[in-house]
Amino acid sequence: MARPRSDSPLLFDLPVRPDFRMELAAEREGLWPVCGTDEAGRGPLAGPVVAAAVILDPKRIPKGLDDSKRMTHGERETLFDEILKKALAVSVASVSADSIDCSDIRKASLEAMCRAVTLLAVEPKLVLADGRDIPPGLKCDGKAVVKGDQRSQSIAAASIIAKVTRDRMMSRTATIHVSYGFEVHMGYATVRHRTAIEVHGPAARLHRLSFAPFRLDAAE
Repeated sequence: MARPRSDSPLLFDLPVRPDFRMELAAEREGLWPVCGTDEAGRGPLAGPVVAAAVILDPKRIPKGLDDSKRMTHGERETLFDEILKKALAVSVASVSADSIDCSDIRKASLEAMCRAVTLLAVEPKLVLADGRDIPPGLKCDGKAVVKGDQRSQSIAAASIIAKVTRDRMMSRTATIHVSYGFEVHMGYATVRHRTAIEVHGPAARLHRLSFAPFRLDAAE
């Protein structure tokens, strides 16, 4: 049974870049390996939510790890390859738009995180999860870390893996659903995307029909 932990840092407590202090502190407590997990794609109107789980090798931590949102496309792509080469274990899981509609995005994100942790080739003793919630169903201790991708290098690594993986999925989707421009906005609610939805309607099993504008249209 996972033991819940949580914290809420003040803004001035955040390091300039994420570091490995939480992982080392856990190791001293006998909680090793430590896994970081994060998701990408909570906000878009289309596509899955994707989560990654990463166990870094303390002796081979890639340089430049940071919150994926603070990095350029090229930086993320470079670090994606570095993480895969140097980490002790990496896994990815996703939850589809249909499943998001049957539940909600918060539950779907946590489910994706739990799946990613479960798929790791190395079993962690502690999971550091970005955000305020610990994914339910973990088989080890869990700690929710607010702004974790800016504090923990393990979570930052997971954020990069999740973001790059999802972007690649949406770019591939764009070659099939060519009218929506997914390769540009990755499913987010840009003007181009909303205009395409108005013209072509939602794509079956791809757009999240529980999200506005679809949900609002259904209520009219």
